[in-house]
Amino acid sequence: MITLSDLAALQAQHGDAWDAPVEPVTLDGPAGEVVIGDGPVTLMGCVNLSRDSTYRESVATGPDDAVRMGRIQAAQGAAIIDLGAESSNAYAARVTPADQVKALVPVVERLAAEALVSVETYEPTVVAACLDAGARVLNMTGREHEDEMLTLAAQHDAAVVMCFGETANVREASDVPPDADPLPVLLDHFGPRLERARALGADNVVVDPGMGFHYGNLVDPLTRALHQARVLANTFRLRPLGVPVCNVLPHTYDLFGDEFRKGEGFFGVFAALGGSHLLRVHEVPHLRVVLNALRALEVR
Repeated sequence: MITLSDLAALQAQHGDAWDAPVEPVTLDGPAGEVVIGDGPVTLMGCVNLSRDSTYRESVATGPDDAVRMGRIQAAQGAAIIDLGAESSNAYAARVTPADQVKALVPVVERLAAEALVSVETYEPTVVAACLDAGARVLNMTGREHEDEMLTLAAQHDAAVVMCFGETANVREASDVPPDADPLPVLLDHFGPRLERARALGADNVVVDPGMGFHYGNLVDPLTRALHQARVLANTFRLRPLGVPVCNVLPHTYDLFGDEFRKGEGFFGVFAALGGSHLLRVHEVPHLRVVLNALRALEVR
């Protein structure tokens, strides 16, 4: 059970991390400036063009549907719309770079005139095509071609969401230490990668601890949820990296059952209290009101 004493102990042990400054990432979008940093949490809605995506409510049936869904999420409060053409589900079908480009580019071209668009991929040809089409954020979910993708982002003055992972891409499952303190692992992981990104000219980077991806030793749903909650609540301990943090919010069917769509709001509270700057979500209006309530209320 999560208790107030648990949260107080977390703050007492690691609270000094809040003093580390974080440089915001600022992007100019069609609807105005978007700032990812200390201040109101920024929402990133997601639209999936792969029918293998497990969150069925986020699946678009085609380009027209994807544009419609992106417009709705922007109107509901998402500052960024993240598009993907291949599910990160470990058992989903792979989508070739050419097919990803075919699916994504028409949507990016239409939606970029109305919203700030992010594209989730690990393929450089997809990155190049989508940035040329108007995407402003690369949600980078693989490391095999990391230098090439970072260079493309720098050339287009695009922001990068740098996702945790030791493999070529997040489809190739790795392990995490669920019983150990995960934060030192994350700090050690991202430090060198951020240095390399800056060396390549990619200065607008947000790090993502990877709570939405599959891991070989987190297949038990409750073990996975415990690890996710721990990382969300401890996000502020990544502040010494000096960059904003994005978190993907879980929904955890085994905890919420047929009310799984409420799961993101529950975990969103811990993500916000834990210091997340950007949240990638499926339930944009739900998270908007949850975050508004957290800002409006006080507990003293």
